[in-house]
Amino acid sequence: MEALFGLIMVLTFTLSFSVRSAGHPEVREMLIGALGCNLAWGIIDGCFYLMAALGERGRSLQRVRRLRATSDSAAITEVMQDALPPPLVGLMTPTELRQLRDRIARLPEPPPYASLTRHDLKGAAGVFLWVFLITFPVAMPFVVADDPVIALRVSNAIALLLLFFIGHRVAVFGGFRPWRTSVLMVVAGLAMVGMTIALGG
Repeated sequence: MEALFGLIMVLTFTLSFSVRSAGHPEVREMLIGALGCNLAWGIIDGCFYLMAALGERGRSLQRVRRLRATSDSAAITEVMQDALPPPLVGLMTPTELRQLRDRIARLPEPPPYASLTRHDLKGAAGVFLWVFLITFPVAMPFVVADDPVIALRVSNAIALLLLFFIGHRVAVFGGFRPWRTSVLMVVAGLAMVGMTIALGG
């Protein structure tokens, strides 16, 4: 979904760009604005990713400590329902839940505080790259084409294809209908861009 956010950001620049009065200085200013916006948002989104990872890891440590400190069946079930999908917990008997709790209690003492890992840093870097690099396919026609009208049309076509592709990936990941989800993603993406432009974004 990070790619969708980055795509919406760059579309707010290209779709609000006036090709009728555009010259090379205006095109250059638009490209700099789009790149700068997505660079900043990529950094912010990467930081949000690290904060979410750290918060979730801290939450997991709290669950482990609660399980290690209790033998009450109701408390064990409550923690398991918080940590696992409820349908899965519903299939487990109280004995199975207690056995799982006992196995967790026999694990080495967890660290006192949550910390970030190399995997988290790689994930944040990936988020940053997704948000920032999505700028280039949409902005590149303005660099290559001399005619701003042609550049805008090609840019819009690329943006629609990217929205469709993002929708398809979301459908594959979530088990939805690919074509319907892809079309809905295009419509939703354009609607969000229109709302952003209308509100002065």
